[in-house]
This record gives sequence, C-alpha cells and structure tokens, in this order.
Amino acid sequence: MIIETAMTKVLRHLNQRYLTFAEFNLQKLAHGHSEREYLLYVHIPFCEELCPYCSFNRYKFQAERARRYFAALQREIKLYRDYDFKCTGVYVGGGTPTVLPEELAETLQLIRANFPVREISVETNPNHLTDEIVDTLRQAGVNRLSVGVQSFDDTLLKAMERYHKYGSGAEIEARLKHYHGVFDTLNVDMIFNFPSQTLESLQRDLEIIKGMPADQVTFYPLMVSTVTEKIISKTLGKVDYGREKLYYQEIFKQLASDYNTGSAWCFSRQGTMIDEYIVDYDEYLGVGSGSFSYLNGKIMANTFSVEEYCDKLEKEQPAVAFCKDFSLLERMRYDFMIKLFGTKIDMAAVRRRYGNFFSAALWKELALFKGLKALKQEGDQLSLTPKGYYYWVIMMREFFIGVNNFRDICREKVADKVKCEE
Repeated sequence: MIIETAMTKVLRHLNQRYLTFAEFNLQKLAHGHSEREYLLYVHIPFCEELCPYCSFNRYKFQAERARRYFAALQREIKLYRDYDFKCTGVYVGGGTPTVLPEELAETLQLIRANFPVREISVETNPNHLTDEIVDTLRQAGVNRLSVGVQSFDDTLLKAMERYHKYGSGAEIEARLKHYHGVFDTLNVDMIFNFPSQTLESLQRDLEIIKGMPADQVTFYPLMVSTVTEKIISKTLGKVDYGREKLYYQEIFKQLASDYNTGSAWCFSRQGTMIDEYIVDYDEYLGVGSGSFSYLNGKIMANTFSVEEYCDKLEKEQPAVAFCKDFSLLERMRYDFMIKLFGTKIDMAAVRRRYGNFFSAALWKELALFKGLKALKQEGDQLSLTPKGYYYWVIMMREFFIGVNNFRDICREKVADKVKCEE
C-alpha cells in the first residue's frame, strides 16, 4: 500500500492547485468549432431527498422552483445553439433528472431539434422505474438509462438513508429486471468502500449483478469531499482507503471475464456510452446550475445558485461563474489521466494534437507508470495493465474529490448569501 498511499497524498496536493478557479470574465465565453464533436452535459440539481454522502450540486425538490429552472435551462440551451457547438451526445445528470419527467422530455426534444444528437443518457433513481416515466424517457429518445442503486444490501441501504426512499435490495433488483431491454443500455450505478460495507456484502452485490445480468455496471469508489467525509464519519463511520484496493480487485475479478472495461470502473457487455463521458469526448459543454464545461483548454463552472442561474438566463445572460485556464502542460496531464482512465490512449492522435512535446513533457509520468508495470505499449497504443487499472481508480478518485471540494466551497458561498439576505 506504500505506492497507493503516496499517490493519494501527491494527487491531493496537485489537485488543490489544478482545481483552483477564478471568477469568470464574460469576455472569455467560448464558442465551439464546427468540425469538432461535443458532449452536452445537462444538470438537474433536484432530489426528493438528499443523500448524506453526495457532494454534487443538489437541492430539495420543489415543483415550482424546478419548473422555473427547466425554463431557464431551455433558455441556456438556446443561448448556445448559435455558438457552433456540434453536440452529438447528451448526458443528463443530477440530482435526480427525472423529478419532472415531462419537463425533462420537453428539454430533450429541444436539444434534439437543435443539435445532431446520436445518443442520450439519463440518470435516475430506482423509485422512478415506473411504466409512466420509462415510457416518457423512451419516447424522448433516451438510449441509456443509468440507475443509482449503490448497493443491494438492506443494512447498508438503511445506513445510507436510501431504504425508505427507494425500497429494499430485492425490490430494486426486481425493478431492474422488469425494465431490462427497454433501453439500449440499462446501467447499474454502484458504490464500493462505504465504511460499513463488508467484503461479503460486496460479493453478494456482485452475484446479483451477474445474475440479472446487467447490461452495464459502474462501480464507483466512495469519493466524498473533505466536508462530506466528516459528516458521514458520524453516521456511517470513518472512510478506510486501506481496504479499497481489496474491494476493487474483487470487483475486477468477478466482472472482467464477462464484461468489457469501458473505463477503470465501468464494465459493459457491449460497446456503449458510459457515465464518464469525459473519456469518449475530448471536450464537453455543461448547462445547468453547477455544471462544468471543458472547452479550448479551460474548465468553466456555472453558478451553483439555482436562483442566480434562473435570474441570469431570464435576462439572456450566460450563467458561467468560474473558470480555470489550463496551461499546455496541465492540458497534457489532463488528457493523460482521462484517456488512460478509458483504458487506452492513441499516441498517434496525441502527436497530431501536441506534436512530440507530449512524450517529452510527460516523460517522468510515462517512465514511472511503465516502471510500475501499470502501462504497456503496443505500437502506437498505450494501455493499462491489470495492475494499472487500480492506479487509475486512485487518480480519478482524487480528481473527483478535488472537484467535490470545489463544489462544497461554492455551495457554502450560496448558503452564506441566502443567510445574509434573510
């Protein structure tokens, strides 16, 4: 565990620097390049109840507030319509995107009318697996439905405060089986390394997954911000990264023979869209409160305040509030991390983008991971070895923890502003 512990420490330090955002300058608003394909990320920040371990931008669902939000969201989509973005993929996350299914369907219809969309993925929760909602999504053109399950263990579901919201593990399993085959892909979202999770509990989850059998399963490691980690330590217990590797190795052993690896933690029975759209798309455009975009070497974030977001769009103004301009070296390191998280990187494509500067600038990283036998190279393809998969789980876990810490800072500012106004 010495290497893994050292990686975690170094990455946590680096991410504090890389993920330091500045206030957005309106003059920097990016336009697209008509020859490129983009992913459109749509954020719906409402949940019927808030899970204690979640660090995403989310708020308690209120119908009227959400309807105003969807109207603003559609304005933002129209705002970007004339900015030369060729969005061929759509990913709708949250929150719980299906809290107002008819509003969501209307938004997806607007997107399809204005962009050459090939694929649409939507997140939901088990209680929204109903005939009415599923039929609405199917008619709206959804290809992939990703269901947040986290675990089938009733004891763990109760500890996570999900049992009373979404039902027992057996009930969730039955719903998934009932709607299997309705969409091109039904993805099951799971989380491993919860403080109170045992290896035996994880193994039972894996048996259920394989017995369905699920089209696709995404097994996230627990990725909580610093603030959220302190909160769940009082309810679920202390997060132990020391056993994470053991749990991941069990997941990989159980699933790798029957599934293809779309990323270091996503397992698919066929080639399909994955939750980590940042792997398949070099650049992405985010719409909605708290959404992120990565365009022209810049990461931009919309305001985390739903009220400010709606106010701005009602005035036909962009909702971008923060920006981080990556240096060339930071862009290359980002590509190195993201592309290899998708298990392989095409070095010929890298040379077309960066010339020979990529290998020269990242020689330390390349030498380190080759020395650790985490990478193998065959011709122009650099790919992860079985040993390398877990190293990239660590890298992405720390990257997303860094993003979650930034989210917490922004959400705290929103809360402080509301208190002041009250």
